[in-house]
Amino acid sequence: MKIKIFSTVAAFAILATSAIAQSNSTAASAPLLGVWRCEMHGLPAVTLTVTDEGGNLNGAVLFYLHKTEPGKAETATPGVPEPLFNPKIDGQTLTFQVSHRRAHPPGSLQDAPVTFRVKLIGPDKAEFVNENEHDPNAPAYLLTKSEY
Repeated sequence: MKIKIFSTVAAFAILATSAIAQSNSTAASAPLLGVWRCEMHGLPAVTLTVTDEGGNLNGAVLFYLHKTEPGKAETATPGVPEPLFNPKIDGQTLTFQVSHRRAHPPGSLQDAPVTFRVKLIGPDKAEFVNENEHDPNAPAYLLTKSEY
């Protein structure tokens, strides 16, 4: 009887510890969760969705192709949404990878994943950087957290 009670108490303790750890993890990642958008020249450039549904950090990113043709207004065409690989939050920074295979086929079919960094710089603002661009002058794009 003592073993059964001890086992039950131990199981509840493990579940409670797991739930507390998960809620602390969720609370720490909450500022980075949501839908983030970047615009260039008044047109959409990036939409990043980060969620922890089901207790796991995941999401997707959508890049837009900008084109300017002579005598015409610039346009933005959405690409294919790509799932985030290996998303990790460390303090105010999210890092993740995205497949590059479908970016510019057939030339990109063998490409390695691309690593991105999102760093909070305000309650609804973040810096979006392609870590694979080794140019120190490469731009950091500004993401704004969206309500939807």
